[in-house]
Amino acid sequence: MAELKSNEIKARMQKAIDSLKKDLSGLRAGRASSSMLDQINVNAYGSLMPINQVATVSVPEARLLLVNVWDNSIVAATEKSIRESPLGLNPMVEGNVIRINIPPLSEERRIEITKVAAKYAENSKISVRNIRRDFIENVRKLQKNGEISEDQKHQDEQLIQQITDEIIRDIDTVFSIKEKEILDN
Repeated sequence: MAELKSNEIKARMQKAIDSLKKDLSGLRAGRASSSMLDQINVNAYGSLMPINQVATVSVPEARLLLVNVWDNSIVAATEKSIRESPLGLNPMVEGNVIRINIPPLSEERRIEITKVAAKYAENSKISVRNIRRDFIENVRKLQKNGEISEDQKHQDEQLIQQITDEIIRDIDTVFSIKEKEILDN
């Protein structure tokens, strides 16, 4: 039973790492990437929509992004969303195409982006800790209901904590790699 539970715990906690990697891929580290804009939502048609649902993002050059907005009526809203995002980008509108030149990062901007990455990593850790709490509460309920012994409860709690520590280390590793990438480029 413990092995099945550990696989379930790892699978749920791994989703936090996957989410962190997706969030970090949107942070720029000196080069243009179409995933940079994935975190941006556009106020279109009365609701917030991800930018990839209202436009095509392409990277024709290393320091240039082109956002081809499908509907001319939401070009201004798309441009505003990009401008107000924490990425610090300055979009230029040309018809239904938005050009975004990616300037080299200043040291100050690199530090700001590193802080955003640290915030993403901390949110992932919080998510992992919430998962840990849920599993520990479940184990304690099982023990209280007499379904498992006190010793089994203690072993399960230790297993949950070991898995949590392992996943937190993985989150720290993912963050360290991204931090180095941001600061070194």
